[in-house]
Amino acid sequence: MLFSKRKYLVTTIKKLKMKSLKLKILASLAILITASGCKKEFDEAVKNKNLPITGLSPALLLPNIETDMYSAPFSQVERQNQFTACNYTYYDNNRYWTGSASLDYNTLNNVVAMEAESNKLSPTLAKPYLALAKFFRAYFFVDMTLKVGDVPMTQALQGLKNPTPAYDTQKQIFINCLALLEDANKDLGEMNAVNKITQGTYVVDSKYDFYFNGDLTKWQKVVNAFHLRVLIVLSKKTADADLNVAGQFSAIMADPVKYPLLTSMSDNLQYVYDGVFSIYPNSPRNFGNDATRYNTAATYINTLSSLNDLRVMMVAEPARGLGFADTSYKSFVGGLSGQDQSTMTNLIQAGKLSLIGRHRYYETLTGENTFIIGYPEMCFNIAEAINLGWVGGNAETWYQNGIYTDLGFYGVNDGANTVTFQKSGGLLGDDISYQVNFSYSSYYNQAAVKYAGNNASGRNQILTQKYLAFARNSGLEAYYQWRRTGVPAFSAGPGNTNDAQFTIPLRYQYPVNERSANKANYDAAVQSQFGGKDDIYQVMWILK
Repeated sequence: MLFSKRKYLVTTIKKLKMKSLKLKILASLAILITASGCKKEFDEAVKNKNLPITGLSPALLLPNIETDMYSAPFSQVERQNQFTACNYTYYDNNRYWTGSASLDYNTLNNVVAMEAESNKLSPTLAKPYLALAKFFRAYFFVDMTLKVGDVPMTQALQGLKNPTPAYDTQKQIFINCLALLEDANKDLGEMNAVNKITQGTYVVDSKYDFYFNGDLTKWQKVVNAFHLRVLIVLSKKTADADLNVAGQFSAIMADPVKYPLLTSMSDNLQYVYDGVFSIYPNSPRNFGNDATRYNTAATYINTLSSLNDLRVMMVAEPARGLGFADTSYKSFVGGLSGQDQSTMTNLIQAGKLSLIGRHRYYETLTGENTFIIGYPEMCFNIAEAINLGWVGGNAETWYQNGIYTDLGFYGVNDGANTVTFQKSGGLLGDDISYQVNFSYSSYYNQAAVKYAGNNASGRNQILTQKYLAFARNSGLEAYYQWRRTGVPAFSAGPGNTNDAQFTIPLRYQYPVNERSANKANYDAAVQSQFGGKDDIYQVMWILK
């Protein structure tokens, strides 16, 4: 089952594959395929000294798998999360999808190949790659089911042995993925315990793991942080004994030795731009085309400004047409994502909407790291679980950790801060800076921010701050949170929706080729979930 990636992701992946680290990978692949005379050098690097090698090292399959975990900022996904908006019709729009999803079976085929190559090695050499494969399987199957609902899992990835696999229910997919994450943590934990004594019995080739350079301890933390994310996704299913959502969450929190978690931003699973082979999607290279044609979105920016949150001055330009001082929170206004695009254009031309911050996003080639699984999100997930009564603990402490860590990511200090905006002339680097004082305690003690307790109001505060921390990272997680909880309220209207009621979609349709290549199973899945109607407004099982 082969499915095409969306255009923006394809473009991003092509850029990422230019990264210097990956040039080594591509060179290695070229050597393997075209130059048998270099096999000796390759063997010395990756082979099991006691067994002959046939095929590829599993390490060579890691980079493409890892790349496919990344979702680029400044994309349609970002606009569907309502962090930014496009105000220029010729360039793009703010609409939600109307059709089918791109699914991850191509990537999962690489995972299967990595497993196959690992199984040709000795158990010691194979075990790290097989543990990561369990995590990757869980990650990508969760990604797919969140998009569409039921998908083939148990019978999938068998190639010509089974070209028409049956669909697993969404519930069964989550049961399977949670089990994979449990196994991955167990395997990584055992290897990390041995490595502490033997200093490197179990290794992943650091040259090909561009996220953690082969550090299995960091991978184990990410597995468990992702496990918490998946359990939070299942917040409507706490009564289901087969899933045991609260019990699993509590077990992870109760045993930090068995289930180590992220402890700081240094543990993030994130993409870091090097400014040479991997360029941040906003940079001096596209400033002239994009800087005035994309602006901030109201759902994001208006929330920040309403909270007197200094992050707004780090990520946005003041809307000087409103007549307030550059450092007034009233100067920061985003465009309504559901607004007609021509209206948004007129507001931009009148200087009444905030553009994306040029100093942060356009003056360098590196921008900011893009999180895939980050520490602030994990803090808020734990706070939400405590708020819901799944586990004991102090929700406010985790809530504060998430807030203050994210403030630090944007360079917001407790005290004096320098904020830099572009002058009105429109030239990149023509900046003006101001000194602004910001007090963490004053910010936190606002009624809208200070934790209201383990109740509905407190949960909404957690979800609001988590949304702010999702800005420009974590793929569709901000949208998924809105879909699950309604927080924050998303803007919907003629500018971003297509139905007469201005309804934001709740899922993607299945890929078109699935309807012909696997019709009987496709029809059965659509009938059992959605009464035979595969459309974007159907409610999937996890939302019921």
